[in-house]
Amino acid sequence: MNEKIKKRRKAFVHTEDCVACGCCVKVCPKNAIEIWKGILAKVSPETCVGCGKCAKECPASVIEIQEVLS
Repeated sequence: MNEKIKKRRKAFVHTEDCVACGCCVKVCPKNAIEIWKGILAKVSPETCVGCGKCAKECPASVIEIQEVLS
């Protein structure tokens, strides 16, 4: 059986360093990021397409785009 493994890109927030500024929320084309309880950014993995706009915009550089298996 030869199954093809797909890799997709997703954004991940290093929450311990997030300052909840909201810059990532403003640039996300899929509305996949929200500021959770006013203290950190939270990414919806189901909605995120891994475009990287949030990571480029983050002034604290706490968002990383990673490949994940789907």
